[in-house]
Amino acid sequence: MGCLGWKYQLFCLLSLFFHFPSSSSLSSVSPCSALLHFNHSLSLHRYASQMCAISYPKTASWKEDRDCCTWDGVVCDQTTRHVIGLDLSCSWLYGPIHSNSTLFFLPHLTRLNLDGNDFSGSLISSEFGNFKSLTHLNLSNSMFSGKIPYEISHLSSLVSLDLSYNYGLLIETPVWKRVIHNLTQLRELLLDWSDMSSIRPNSLMNLSSSFTTLSLYECNLQGKFQNNILCLPNLQTLDLGINWNLEVSLPKCNWRRSSLKFLDLSETSFSGGLPDSIGNMNSLKNLNLANCNLIGSIPTSLGNLTELTFLDMSFNSLNGLLPLSLFNLPNLSSLYLNNNQLVGPLPNHVSGLLSLKDLYLSSNFLNGTLPSWLFNLPSLMKLYLDGNQFIGEIGEFKSNSLEHLDLGYNKLQGSIPRSMSRFVNLTYLSLSSNNLSIMLELEMFSKLKNLKLLDFSKNLVSINNNATYTLPNLQQLNLSSCNISEFPIFLRAATTLQFLDLSKNRIYGQLPRWLGDVGRDSLYFLDLRNNLLQGPFSTPSFLSLRYIFVSNNKLTGEIPSSICNASFLDVLDLSHNNLSGVVPKCLVHSNVLSVLDLRMNSLHGTILATFSKGNNFRNINLNGNQLEGPLPRSLANCRNLEVLDLGSNKINGTFPYWLGSLLKLRVFVIRSNKFQGHIGNPKTKFPFPNLRILDISNNEFNGPLPRKYFKYLKAMTKMGEGKVMLKYMGEGYYQDSLNVMIKGSYIELVRIQTVFTTIDFSNNNFKGQMPKIIGRLKSLKGLNFSHNNLTGYIPSSFGNLSNLEWLDLSFNKLVGEIPKQLVDLLWLEVLKLSHNQLTGQIPSGKQFNTFDNDSYIENLGLCGFPLSRMCNSHEAKKPQLLTLQQEDNLELENGFSWQAISMGYGFGVMFGMLMGYLMFKIGKPKWILRLVKLE
Repeated sequence: MGCLGWKYQLFCLLSLFFHFPSSSSLSSVSPCSALLHFNHSLSLHRYASQMCAISYPKTASWKEDRDCCTWDGVVCDQTTRHVIGLDLSCSWLYGPIHSNSTLFFLPHLTRLNLDGNDFSGSLISSEFGNFKSLTHLNLSNSMFSGKIPYEISHLSSLVSLDLSYNYGLLIETPVWKRVIHNLTQLRELLLDWSDMSSIRPNSLMNLSSSFTTLSLYECNLQGKFQNNILCLPNLQTLDLGINWNLEVSLPKCNWRRSSLKFLDLSETSFSGGLPDSIGNMNSLKNLNLANCNLIGSIPTSLGNLTELTFLDMSFNSLNGLLPLSLFNLPNLSSLYLNNNQLVGPLPNHVSGLLSLKDLYLSSNFLNGTLPSWLFNLPSLMKLYLDGNQFIGEIGEFKSNSLEHLDLGYNKLQGSIPRSMSRFVNLTYLSLSSNNLSIMLELEMFSKLKNLKLLDFSKNLVSINNNATYTLPNLQQLNLSSCNISEFPIFLRAATTLQFLDLSKNRIYGQLPRWLGDVGRDSLYFLDLRNNLLQGPFSTPSFLSLRYIFVSNNKLTGEIPSSICNASFLDVLDLSHNNLSGVVPKCLVHSNVLSVLDLRMNSLHGTILATFSKGNNFRNINLNGNQLEGPLPRSLANCRNLEVLDLGSNKINGTFPYWLGSLLKLRVFVIRSNKFQGHIGNPKTKFPFPNLRILDISNNEFNGPLPRKYFKYLKAMTKMGEGKVMLKYMGEGYYQDSLNVMIKGSYIELVRIQTVFTTIDFSNNNFKGQMPKIIGRLKSLKGLNFSHNNLTGYIPSSFGNLSNLEWLDLSFNKLVGEIPKQLVDLLWLEVLKLSHNQLTGQIPSGKQFNTFDNDSYIENLGLCGFPLSRMCNSHEAKKPQLLTLQQEDNLELENGFSWQAISMGYGFGVMFGMLMGYLMFKIGKPKWILRLVKLE
């Protein structure tokens, strides 16, 4: 049967490039030859089948000199010797399948399985439609892409079609309609991960009543699902999981006739709760309703599903008590009820759960003590009760089967049970955030050789450093906030450690030399912050480290350049120490480092002008050092920079306008330095578009306030923050923090809300009027212009700052009345207008009734509550001053503006006539005459 003659071999080779659609050409090509050429058109790579649990190269054993009907994966008809079956699933096949492939020279195929290979994003050829005899077609998990061809609907004999888990296959409405209409024999349809966004869910009602399997997992289905399909008498598997925009509900049908064994409606938009009738689905073995907005209580009727092995209703809003019936299911293997609102204690006695392997009840409001049956489950492998309100002690386990145990974030007391030392299969152990007393000793841990994660944080831990034992597979160790005073000696042998957190303890002395041997080639996370460490910051060869936190200690000496041996270093936090010397050049040169936090040390020298293009810096915090000299313009190369805090140094120069081009910058702090001069007009078209925190206070800036910069602070104009989820700045392991003036005091923000917005220009020498355009910055929570030489009026547009919580304009030379519009600032808690030249009656009502005298002192012309000086009737009735004209007409392009000059004299009421003018703007001079009543 082989294609052995050279002429025929040539014909077969040509068939790779020229497809012969006629039946005569198909019949003239040997099936064995077609299979050989199909095999030769592909490569064999193990990773092509990496998603398969078991895989091997079936075609590697194919031999030309053997009958292909004996080849692995090939099935032939015993009479005709036609190839009728081809199973090359998980066979390491790699490469594209083109429409001229000799695979399509096998017209008698009834079963074709290419599952679990990598066909390099190939399109599903229309030639698949020529396999007229196919009953089973499986092209799943093989990296096909593009549109599902119309010709698939020609396979009228198909019983099973599986195109699931490919690379974004698209099925369009015409193809879908023809598949439903033509494939009348179809019983199994699997299209998981396909794009079905254009398909109407109600079209599923056209499926045959004989359907047994329908799997449309994560297909982007949208609209209302016709739930009557659940009543199909022969349906055994229905998977609609992860279709967020699909509205589903459970129908009211005769569940007792249902054959349904597998039902997945997870991560869909569920309406309402679970009906009691769900307990009539007697055949159900797998029920997944996770994260689909379920409300109400758990029906006790679920206890009737005696065949159930898997139940997941996690991440919903289920409330009430846990029904006892759930704990009596004899075949239940996995129970997931975590992340709900369940209350009350666990049942005292249960009769089932003998097959239970996984029990997840974390993140609820369960309370009471842990019942004894919980420690007697013979098959239990994973137990998650974290994030509840359990009290009392942990009982002794009777079984040694546990692999995962998490009892963290409860109110448990006492010591850990001795039986835990027998958990030879334990890989995950977390008892964090309880009130436990734990002794790290040989007898308890010497047998836990498989332990990978150990988390005893936020408990009282004692260390017996005289006992020697090893945890050879330990990868993560968290002993944060455990009141320990020394490094655990057993770490010396932890060569596989990846994550080490010893933060917030009382560990004192120098870093031990052997620390460099801990996870030498594996450690990526080291957290030693908030301890009592002293001496130099020695950096052994932590080649794999990505995150280093040693802040809030008492380290001294210089930062060694060897720190850069960690070539993948992402976050370096050495803040709040006593480090001296200069910032190592290699840190500034880095293209990997995203966070450089060296604040509150004694570093000196200049900031090196060598920030390279394409760097990855997101946060640079050098606040509270002794750095000097000008800012390097190469900082503008930090295109990903979100936080730049250089406050409290000795940096000089003019305003760094070139930083306005950093589109992602959200926090810019240069307070308490030696900057000086005017802040001119921006040099970029839209400067600082995402800036939310701007602090240039305590410098020597002068001239007018930079109106043009205020105009383009777009992120400060956005409203509606109250409607978004509370978020904080930072990512991964590092959370951005900041010391900022809030309501008159410097406060350390341990976390920065993304909606927090403030401007601080205080303690400079700005002069002139405050621009009305500041009233557009409606998301501002704080505004501080105090201790300057500002003149003119308080703009009435400040009344538009509806989110404002503090306003400090004290120690200036402001005149006129306090705008009544400020009364509408309902969130305003701190108002400082003292030491100005304001006049008239203080507005009353709302928040203004809460401010005391300190808000207004040294304004001799003010009267009314809360001051003792009352306003006379003449003052109370005087007309409100005319508002200033629009800033665009009031100020010049170069930032200068006309200012009215007023004089007051004597004890009586004097009137002054003030005349001013506006200089030319766009060639149109405007004159203005103001009548100002002065006291």
